[in-house]
Amino acid sequence: MSVLDPTLFPSTNLQGFYAWTDTLKGVYYGPGSVKTALPKLLDVLGAKKALIVTGRSLFEKTDVIKNIEAILRERNAYGATFYEIGQHTPVAGIKAGLNLLKESGSDVIVSVGGGSPIDASKAILYFHQQETGGDTLRQIAIPTTLSAAEYSIGAGYTNEEGMKVAVSSQLLAPAGIILDAELTLPTPERLWLSTGIRALDHAVENLYRPQVPPPMKHLCYAALVDLFKYLPLSKADPKAIDVRQKLQVASWMSLWPIRFQQYSALGLSHALGHKLGATYSIPHGITSCLTLAPTVNLKADVASEEDKEWLADALFYLRKPSTGNREGDIRKLAAEIQQLVDGLGLHSTLTEYKVPKEDLPGIAERALARKNDPTHPQVVRLLESLY
Repeated sequence: MSVLDPTLFPSTNLQGFYAWTDTLKGVYYGPGSVKTALPKLLDVLGAKKALIVTGRSLFEKTDVIKNIEAILRERNAYGATFYEIGQHTPVAGIKAGLNLLKESGSDVIVSVGGGSPIDASKAILYFHQQETGGDTLRQIAIPTTLSAAEYSIGAGYTNEEGMKVAVSSQLLAPAGIILDAELTLPTPERLWLSTGIRALDHAVENLYRPQVPPPMKHLCYAALVDLFKYLPLSKADPKAIDVRQKLQVASWMSLWPIRFQQYSALGLSHALGHKLGATYSIPHGITSCLTLAPTVNLKADVASEEDKEWLADALFYLRKPSTGNREGDIRKLAAEIQQLVDGLGLHSTLTEYKVPKEDLPGIAERALARKNDPTHPQVVRLLESLY
């Protein structure tokens, strides 16, 4: 039976609008919403000309960028398109994008794609403000993956030495976000599904991240449930737009805009992913496929009792029976996550990415971000289990 069977998915018109503080002017969501939402956001921002920032594959192999260029041209608001943004956002691309922003006379960036172009746009705007000393220009983000980079205030990029560094400011958060599931159809399956695990990583790690208020944690439970439900359905029928739209909303719930004072890794799984990704060219989504389940398993031993409670309760929302104790429930959650990863065909190893075993102690130390962390030996063993 197709996942488009109307008895499973009645014609749900999942679309709408949400706004949050003065920083985020609005989130528009729904299939086809880019046609009306992009002009509205340009008007709200008073923007005259836009630089599109995207990746080479999306630019060369799909019609997505051409269609967005057409929307901008209809308003005489097209400045230029920059597509030299690589995986993990190398700083050379940021500098080239900054030059084109100035040359084209653009006063807003429209980022299209996954985390790399969205983060690159934040970095371009950051360096533009630093260089000019003027107001920070704004970004309209149109994501085509589930990585949720559009909901954070910071940007990670790779410097000349190949190290991941970050810039952070409340003003770098996108001023507008458009979740149009139709634009995600050309996204390669492995990228789409693995960034869905990245969103799951957000939802799980926010359950034990400090400063996340309880209402947001309950949204993370909802995100977790929908990601477990709809990722397999999306793999079964990649053209099911209604399923893709539900996944975009689940990604949003996994990292609902919270006014954090600084940009940082959500937790250990993300921290390990940051250290592995840029150095060994492992895609963001795949790092979560590698590290999330083992990290949750470790939390059964090292988390605070309060954090253990939040993690263990996830089984209730997933409608899985309890083992009778928190530690057992957390280990069962880890097993469920690994089963989801494997079922999506996303099982990976550090061997595939040629990560030297002698590097593991250093990776663990940098991820923990403090000397002599008592969990360092356990994190090294976690990494060793990924071969």
